[in-house]
Amino acid sequence: MEIIPLKIAGAFWIKLAPFRDHRGFFVRTYDRDILAKHGLVTEWIQESHSFAAHKDTVRGFHFQQQPYAETKLIRVVQGKVFMAILDIRQGSPTFGRWDSRELAFDDFGLMYVPKGVATGTCTLTDGCSLLYKMDTIYVPEAARTIRWDDPALGITWPLKAKPTISDKDKTAPLLKDFLASEGAVAV
Repeated sequence: MEIIPLKIAGAFWIKLAPFRDHRGFFVRTYDRDILAKHGLVTEWIQESHSFAAHKDTVRGFHFQQQPYAETKLIRVVQGKVFMAILDIRQGSPTFGRWDSRELAFDDFGLMYVPKGVATGTCTLTDGCSLLYKMDTIYVPEAARTIRWDDPALGITWPLKAKPTISDKDKTAPLLKDFLASEGAVAV
């Protein structure tokens, strides 16, 4: 397992090391001691599974406000997605910045996203499944969304067609409007 820093403070790409042979592969997807050695969260309270049937499905930017801000460990178990992360942490050196990475079933990696960093995804293939480990329970009242296509962010989403998106994500506030009404996430 290799822990690789991303452009957002506290976010990492965790590159896994599969053992492959004629039968397929075997890969360790979690190692508490390695994560602890790097000062990362090692206790996961909840795991969720997200599935999107069709490519060009967009979700996000999603996160929870305090006291329920979540650290997430995300792995694609089927398909391929574009994942963007947005730092909305008060006082963070990378506040207001974003980073992205493609995650795929066969690239053998995980994305570690710290508290106060929102996540957004765009499916690049049909039939995408993602597993999310979280260090805090999901609390609907604390859930928040920021507009995935906020022009001020300048993210080029790899869409090939009109996105499939929820009503909640369509009507989410722009980052500046969210900050004006609720402020950055205090972590």
